[in-house]
Amino acid sequence: MRLDGKIFIAGHNGLVGSAILKNLKSKNYNNFVLRIHRELDLSNQQAVFDFFAKEKPDYVMLAAAKVGGIAANNTLRGQFIYENLQIQNNVIHAAWMNGVKKLLFLGSTCIYPRETPQPMPENCLLTSPLEYTNEPYAIAKIAGIKLCESYNLQYGTNYIAVMPTNLYGPNDNFDLEKSHVLPALLRKVHLAKRLMDNDLDAVQKDLNRLPIEGVDGNAGENAITAILEKYGVKKNSVEIWGTGKPLREFLWSEEMADACIFIMENVDFKDLTPQGKEIRNTHVNIGTGKDISIRNLADLIAKTVGYQGEFVFNADKPDGTMRKLTDPTTLHRLGWKHKIDVEEGVGKLYAWYLGS
Repeated sequence: MRLDGKIFIAGHNGLVGSAILKNLKSKNYNNFVLRIHRELDLSNQQAVFDFFAKEKPDYVMLAAAKVGGIAANNTLRGQFIYENLQIQNNVIHAAWMNGVKKLLFLGSTCIYPRETPQPMPENCLLTSPLEYTNEPYAIAKIAGIKLCESYNLQYGTNYIAVMPTNLYGPNDNFDLEKSHVLPALLRKVHLAKRLMDNDLDAVQKDLNRLPIEGVDGNAGENAITAILEKYGVKKNSVEIWGTGKPLREFLWSEEMADACIFIMENVDFKDLTPQGKEIRNTHVNIGTGKDISIRNLADLIAKTVGYQGEFVFNADKPDGTMRKLTDPTTLHRLGWKHKIDVEEGVGKLYAWYLGS
């Protein structure tokens, strides 16, 4: 990548996109073309095509997507598959039409089958059925991988797909209606701790910053208590979906960004293609190769926040896939390895949350 090359980061305000932008700036890249959603709707094909034709970016980081936790994935199935297909199809095809030199597509480890070897190598893709709760989202991401791979093979493009594990970090989504397990659980425990301390002012401040179903800190105490209880937050307990037994891997988002820039600077599609074989599964896992149970994650968060209440595991709610651990062997072979484990990262995230 040239330092003065024009870089388009799709989703630059999100968890991953903002970390990528920060990383690039720290490395003295200085020519960015950025658009927020109201300026450029990536699901609008004509708008995307017009944007690329006008701006002619040299490099593209496709970090924009419709994302959410188990509940959102399972209930918004049509939206998750349709909107993600629209976004990636529009951006990847526009990149080809306008001669983009290199593109990075960010997928998700939910692309892998529900029952698969652990840790999961790249070549286990499409070997058995997907986890049902997030199947539409996973299918969209698989289509994105294959779109990049197919354009590379037919048109000679240099598009690389990376599959990050569960991410967390600055600018994470703490909306209890839509967020992933780690930020949602951290916020719930934070609120429960404030309730336990009878610190209503802190609860109101939190809800003013991020209301829950329209309920902010100006609502009455009864309304605030009721909405928190709906999401399993009480003074002495926090409800968690499932049994607490599933294992999850977590990667600090700023490290994910560093891995992405490393790949953009050092890895080409040809480096991922075997000689004399069918070319498939050319995507790259980005993860730590380490996991933690949801129960132990809850205990870690409680210790970090200083919460001494109990956790109530609701086994009537889905666990999702019991284990999703990436095999980062390819990434390590290419020359990159993570440094921040979740025990350190949870503390960093809570400090960021309190200071944001």
